[in-house]
Amino acid sequence: MKLISKNIWQISREGKMRVPAFIVASDKIAKHIELGAIEQLKNVATLPGIVKGAFAMPDIHQGYGFPIGGVAAFDINNGIVSPGGVGYDINCGVRILTSNITHNEIKPFLNKILSHIYSNVPCGIGSKGKISVSRKDLKEILENGINWAIKSGFGEKRDIESIEDMGKINGANPDLISERAIERGLPQVGSLGAGNHFIEIQVVKEIFNKNIADEFGIKKNNVTIMIHTGSRGLGYQVCDDAIRQLRQSNLKYNIDLPDKELISAPIDSKEGKRYLSQMAAAANYAFVNRQLITHWIREIFHTVLSEEECLSDLNLLYDICHNIAKFEKYNIDTKLKTVLIHRKGATRALGPFNELLPDIYKKTGQPIIIPGDMGRSSYILVGTKNAENMTFSSTCHGSGRVLSRHKAIKATKGIDLQKTLEESGIKVMAKSWKTLHEEASIAYKDISDVIDSVDGAGICQKVAKLIPIGVIKG
Repeated sequence: MKLISKNIWQISREGKMRVPAFIVASDKIAKHIELGAIEQLKNVATLPGIVKGAFAMPDIHQGYGFPIGGVAAFDINNGIVSPGGVGYDINCGVRILTSNITHNEIKPFLNKILSHIYSNVPCGIGSKGKISVSRKDLKEILENGINWAIKSGFGEKRDIESIEDMGKINGANPDLISERAIERGLPQVGSLGAGNHFIEIQVVKEIFNKNIADEFGIKKNNVTIMIHTGSRGLGYQVCDDAIRQLRQSNLKYNIDLPDKELISAPIDSKEGKRYLSQMAAAANYAFVNRQLITHWIREIFHTVLSEEECLSDLNLLYDICHNIAKFEKYNIDTKLKTVLIHRKGATRALGPFNELLPDIYKKTGQPIIIPGDMGRSSYILVGTKNAENMTFSSTCHGSGRVLSRHKAIKATKGIDLQKTLEESGIKVMAKSWKTLHEEASIAYKDISDVIDSVDGAGICQKVAKLIPIGVIKG
């Protein structure tokens, strides 16, 4: 690894690598990146049709096929699409709601609000949603995404503009979704799940860019609500189905893979197009999932605070995808080209006036939401033009694990994490003590180091720091 500019490291081409690899990381983070993740990144650089480089963000760690925190763009004529470059939890993502409620105003009601959320938003492994959707409804969810939710009364039309791609990935074909995926998806619409998924009530601790913060409606000491979840069992099944369906593609299309987990198909092949349609359907399911949870949280805040002066609307600032593949246009070798961007454990970071931005964020650039762990902070950032040129408009998606779930449980054995967090001012409710230990702060990089890496590299800019005061875990 060679430092080529501030917080940008390059791994030169070697062996079968078609392009170099690049890692965004401070000196502190670069020293501790696991070798397995670096090998995965180098493997990505060998894939057919890859353009410019294989990229990794500072939250990089080993995943399935691509490293988590990996980004790669592929030429639409001779490139590939790989389920391992998207991940099992398709469109796992995060959204944030802003408010005018202050920390002091919410304190007397925090326990009641958390209890209501815990009771009304299903969470935990295998959890089922609180509404019943028909197969006809599910088909429309898969095809039309957020439009189904708004039409059905779960939100407001103004929410649509504050969701990546307006809450609908085009090209979805519900008829390509397996019966097993349908069976898993039907009962889980509107559920949080487990693992690192959460609902978090936060307070704005620090403002770094007042002008942008004002545009985003973010004020110091005000309450925000962050929701992190994805496509649940349906998305997992779609990925699993695709990996099985593509097993023969490498032989059929003569794709030489350094790792079988990078199983792929040409973008313009029947198999490639099928996966992209399946992926889009699962992504639309995830948008709806987060929208339903948002609707119920709004209802809870209104119910609990209905007689209080601090009652205010919970405004959707933005909803962003983590695990997705999308067609986007970039200047490559002085020509504007359409490429297929894989972002796995990475988020889009569009700079001002990008054509993909909704009108409300054309001037500022895209809001970027980066959750930390439940014991530390999270951040709101904004995209830059630099990211377009450097990382295909991509940045990190979170802290990045440093301990496996098993090792995290072992490292926190004998510690009452719920009590420890409450003593630091963070009220936690969880379905399982095991989840708390798996998700302990010790299991993650310090989010502030990760944010300083991407901010220092210039691919996004810090806007605000948020601290948790209430957490719901599956």
